[in-house]
Amino acid sequence: ASLAMAQATPVGLWKSIDDKTKKERAHIRVTDNGGVLSGKIEKRLDPDAKADDVCDKCSDDRKDKKVEGLEIVRGVKKNAEEENRWDSGSILDPENGKVYRVRLTPLDGGKKLEVRGFIGPFYRNQQWVRVE
Repeated sequence: ASLAMAQATPVGLWKSIDDKTKKERAHIRVTDNGGVLSGKIEKRLDPDAKADDVCDKCSDDRKDKKVEGLEIVRGVKKNAEEENRWDSGSILDPENGKVYRVRLTPLDGGKKLEVRGFIGPFYRNQQWVRVE
């Protein structure tokens, strides 16, 4: 049962799928540091991506940092009221440098992760697929 519980969290390695093109974009490693989740791009899957690409549109401490290895998920915590939801943090889109509020919801017993980024009333959803 503990393994099943561990799988129903956002912690692990995920394959991000672009919500518009449906193409695989990257592997993102989500880690838990004392109850606060963060996520880094571990490997880019786009064949056109270059190893030395940097986040030139970022406006915070991530500006001009390499996209591969970049922390894109920050400060996410388990929602106290909704058992299967993590939120309160932010997610960065390295393509445009925008930072969104984020909500992470494991689906399918933890095999998929709904990633919702918000700016005001507007949002985008992606479904990430668990790699490990």
